[in-house]
Amino acid sequence: MKKLKIGIIGCGNISSIYMENCSNFPHIELIACADLDVQRAHSQAEKFGVPIACSVNELLSNPEIELVINLTIPKAHAKVCIQALESGKHVYTEKPLAVTREEGRNILETAKKRNLLVGSAPDTFLGAGIQTAIHLIEQGEIGVPIGASAFMICRGHEHWHPDPAFYYDFGGGPMFDMGPYYLTALVALLGPIKRISGFTRISYPERTVLSQPKAGTKIEVSTPTHISGVIDFTSGVIGNITTSFDAFGGSSLPPIEIYGSEGTLLVPDPNTFGGPLKIRKREENEFKEVPLAYGYAQNSRGLGVADMAKAILEGGHYRANGELAYHVLEAMHGFHDSSDSGNHYIMESTCERPQSVTFELQK
Repeated sequence: MKKLKIGIIGCGNISSIYMENCSNFPHIELIACADLDVQRAHSQAEKFGVPIACSVNELLSNPEIELVINLTIPKAHAKVCIQALESGKHVYTEKPLAVTREEGRNILETAKKRNLLVGSAPDTFLGAGIQTAIHLIEQGEIGVPIGASAFMICRGHEHWHPDPAFYYDFGGGPMFDMGPYYLTALVALLGPIKRISGFTRISYPERTVLSQPKAGTKIEVSTPTHISGVIDFTSGVIGNITTSFDAFGGSSLPPIEIYGSEGTLLVPDPNTFGGPLKIRKREENEFKEVPLAYGYAQNSRGLGVADMAKAILEGGHYRANGELAYHVLEAMHGFHDSSDSGNHYIMESTCERPQSVTFELQK
C-alpha cells in the first residue's frame, strides 16, 4: 500500500497523541516534525521515533512531505497553513481553522488556486459515539429530527491551565475554544446552519490565575465568556447552544441532545470519540444505552488526517474538510455578531453534511 508522507509543525502537548496515532494508519507515514523551539521537536521525535526533527522552513522545503499537520497555536494557524500550501503541500490544522473569517477564506482560496486540500480538526465526530448517533438518525430511530440542545458549561481555565491568558483574549473564550467540537458535531448530525441568534456577556472582567506557575497573576478579559444562542438549521431543525467559562458551581446538563418525532438521543461528549450514547423512544419510560456500532472509541485524534490522506491517495471525498471547518468558524463569529448587532446573523457559507463513516482505516 502506498503511504502518504507527512510532517507535523508544532510540537506542544497535543502533538503527542497525533504522533502516537499516526502509526495506527497503514497509509500514512510521519517522517518529520518541527517547532520554533527545535529542541522541543527533537525531544518529541526521539520519544515517538520520528526520523527527522528540524526547523519549520526545513520541513516545508522537504520534497518528500506531501501533507502538513499544523498543531501551532490558533493565532498562527492561518500563517502556517498558507506557508504549507504555498510550499505545495496539503494541510490539516488543529481547531479552529483560523481566528478570523478573512483568514479562513484566505486558506481555502489559496488551497483552491494550488489544487491542494485543506482539512481541520475536530475529527471527534468520526468516532464511534457520534457516528453511531448519526446512523441511528439516518435509520429513523428517533423519527424526524425537530430540535437540539448543546451545553459546554464549566468554570474558567485559570483554575487548572498553566498559562490560561490566551483563553480570555480575542479568538478565545468558550465558543472559540470548545465551540468547534459542539458545532461540528451538530452539523455532522443535522446538516448546515442557515441563521443564528446570539447573546453574549463578559461576566467577570478580570480573572485571577489559581494554577501554577502563574498563580496570583491577573488576566484582563477581552472576549465574552458566557454565550447562548439559537441555531436555525437549513433542514428546519431548531437548536440552542450555551458555552460558558462562568459556571463556578459546575453543571449537570448533557453535552448534546437531539429531539425527534419518535424519540430523543443523548449524544456523547463531542470532545471524545466514544460513548455513552442513550436513546429513549416515544413509547418507552427511560433512556437506554446503545452499544457503539463502529470503531474508534478511544482517543483517535488524527483520524481526520487518515481519512483526508485516503482521499489524496485514492480520490474521493473526506469528512473533516475545510468547507466544514469554515462553516463552523463563521457560525462561531455569528453568535458574537448577532449579540453585538441585536439582529439575526445570516450565514454566508454552507457545507455538505459529512457522509457517515463506513470505512476502517486502522491496521
